Amino acid sequence: MSIDYATLAKTIAALTAGETDAVSLMATVTCEVHHADDRFDWTGFYRVVGPELLKIGPYQGGHGCLVIPFSRGVCGACARTGQVQRVADVEDFPGHIACASSTRSELVLPVRDGAGRLIAVFDIDSDQPDAFTPEDATALQAILDGAFHNAT
Repeated sequence: MSIDYATLAKTIAALTAGETDAVSLMATVTCEVHHADDRFDWTGFYRVVGPELLKIGPYQGGHGCLVIPFSRGVCGACARTGQVQRVADVEDFPGHIACASSTRSELVLPVRDGAGRLIAVFDIDSDQPDAFTPEDATALQAILDGAFHNAT
């Protein structure tokens, strides 16, 4: 299945227009993205809740890790560096946290508010190896940037 990112972006923009609550935005984005592609087995947010600390936010799929320090895993690396993490094989990622044993590849993107502050990371796991493309990362980052521009 190939995602029509233009349509997905328009749908999310329409659903979130005028919304400023970050958790409401996260819930809506998670739902729409999770159901947009069969590659996406776990889709959700880890919110920045303190210095160097992420906690699980709205998600779809099986259970996730509840707490992730910036110092651990793919989500922590994204939060620590502010850079997209596209991991073709999680077994090759030093310090990978196996929240679900079925995860083979992972895409994690930084989520910033309109002031540029990191408020969360958006994590997508797949049971397929090398499931994510640079195009996925670029399109999803643009969707996140648009959706969370007015987040509070």
